[in-house]
Amino acid sequence: MPAAVLHRAYAFLNVKAVDGEQRLITGTATTPTPDRMGDVVEPLGVTFKNPLPLLLYHNSQKPVGWVKFKKPTADGIAFEAKLPTIDEPGTVRDRIEEAWTSIKTGLLAGVSIGFRAIEEAFNKETMGYRFLKTEVLELSLVAIPAQPDARIETIKSLDVGLAAPGTRPPAAPPHPSGASDTTRVVKTRPDGPMKKTYADQITSFTQTRAAQVARIDAIMEKTAEEGVTLDAAQKEEHDTLVADIKEIDEHLVRLREAEARSKAAAVPVVADTQEKAAASRGGQVILGAKQTPPGIEFTRYAMCLASSKGNTHQALEIAKTRYPDEHRVQEVLKSAVAAGTTTDANWATALVQYQDFAGDFIEFLRPKTIIGKFGTDGIPSLTRVPFNMRVASQTAGGSGYWVGEGKPKPLTKFAFSTVTMQWAKVANIAVLTEEEVRFSSPAAEAKVRDALSAALIERLDIDFVDPAKAAVANVSPASITNGVAAIPVTGVTAAFFRADFKSLMAPFIAANIDPANAVLIMSTSMALSLSLMLNALGNPEFPMLTMRGGTILGIPVIVSEYLTTLGSPSTQMIVLVNASDIYLADDGQVVIDASREASLEMLDATLLQDSTAGTGASLVSLWQSNLLGLKAERFINWKLRRAAAVQYLSPAAYA
Repeated sequence: MPAAVLHRAYAFLNVKAVDGEQRLITGTATTPTPDRMGDVVEPLGVTFKNPLPLLLYHNSQKPVGWVKFKKPTADGIAFEAKLPTIDEPGTVRDRIEEAWTSIKTGLLAGVSIGFRAIEEAFNKETMGYRFLKTEVLELSLVAIPAQPDARIETIKSLDVGLAAPGTRPPAAPPHPSGASDTTRVVKTRPDGPMKKTYADQITSFTQTRAAQVARIDAIMEKTAEEGVTLDAAQKEEHDTLVADIKEIDEHLVRLREAEARSKAAAVPVVADTQEKAAASRGGQVILGAKQTPPGIEFTRYAMCLASSKGNTHQALEIAKTRYPDEHRVQEVLKSAVAAGTTTDANWATALVQYQDFAGDFIEFLRPKTIIGKFGTDGIPSLTRVPFNMRVASQTAGGSGYWVGEGKPKPLTKFAFSTVTMQWAKVANIAVLTEEEVRFSSPAAEAKVRDALSAALIERLDIDFVDPAKAAVANVSPASITNGVAAIPVTGVTAAFFRADFKSLMAPFIAANIDPANAVLIMSTSMALSLSLMLNALGNPEFPMLTMRGGTILGIPVIVSEYLTTLGSPSTQMIVLVNASDIYLADDGQVVIDASREASLEMLDATLLQDSTAGTGASLVSLWQSNLLGLKAERFINWKLRRAAAVQYLSPAAYA
């Protein structure tokens, strides 16, 4: 899975009663318990920077508070979050009140971390991913968590005034037969499959006891400061904590006795030989899943198929010999032997393997393209629609009129049109020598992968923003800037850029387009030039911008060096686009084919988009030259929702 993708993991939530107007919730942000997708986030591998935003449903546009994470432990990461009290009426107050009411009533009973994966490994036991190192970016309140443990354990400690109107605390469950009223069960963590040693259990219960003693001290100190006795809720919480501590003390005695018995029954390890040592320990060695770089698994499939000249039987044998550990590659080649049918129960299973690593190639390709960067790292997403879809749009609105008493009402009309998203494809052919394929190494595989993706990246990036790229019927879409008049640049300094930025935003404002989803697209070198600008005090003019992107004047920035192709290293264009006003149709797959017998036109300038054959001036036989041709195709199309949603500056030469 690519590191740039934002992942989610879920955990349980506890609500904590506090005094005054504070609104605090505490809980565990993440645990090593697998969720329902089989994924595990290792708490000790989590990094974060307090405080973090508290969001609703992972929506960055709906913050409801701040959260602070505590020091990670092997059992998880505890947190404390606060929802502020807003007196001024408005959207922010309504959103926070909605979140707080949902927490109190149990409608929002789970939390979820949004994180960036730094290092992960495939977990064969859960068929999910074990995220070894992660960076947490936010915590969200959610209604349906993926983890079975994700629930509110209790709201008993809430003040009566905080409970939902007309409700009462839930009655205690009936005692089991033979159990007394003083019997209590104290847990240090949610139920889970992970087995702890006696030493770990002693540590966990000792930490739980210390936390409960600290809570008792806090309750007593609060009443001492106010000079009052405990109220009903405080008395109930105090007595509950005292009973819990008593049960923990008794259980710690039992745990220490069990630990002593375990030590006495321990058998010494015989280590004369490696085999005897392994047998004495009675354990087994579990090897972690080998991590294949993005795109390589898909490339290996293509190379095996190419080496066998399209013969899937031979390709399977080549894969077994060349890549014995690549079971998914072998599964796909096995499934290619016979055609699938709707009555074949195993047909879908084989296709899942192909979907897995074909998507792996897409994930390698997409983040490198301008289109692929939308919807990642806080950048707004394009509007996704299926192929062959007709979308109705309103192009002109009606008018309202003031009408006098007894006067006739004027008529009005609207204007509508439709936008149709047909399929279009972008393709390329990479040619390699037979020796390079036959004696392949990881370096050669990476070259095949890069050769297949580089041309697609270049074509998509250039044609997405090139003002000269017009639509070709039934072949390719027009660029998003095609037909848009360029806004001239007034100068090269930071002050001129700010003035030009106002001119760039003016058509948005005039067309009543909300700039909340605005995105700037510029070249890497242009972003570098702007990021190096300093003010009179020597500070960066645009501190949130780097050559890799970021934000400038609050607008997210996508960078692509292919924008220099449209101008020159010193004279370029800067595009402003409203992401939600671009329709994108993308099937998410790359179709690959290979041939040794074909003859190829080796000079691409002789081929036109709508041609059916080349001129033959540079025709080369792959078979005669011991060459291999790999062809990749991707179906993708885009279209502007409304013309005013894209503007651009040109020629830009800020320095």
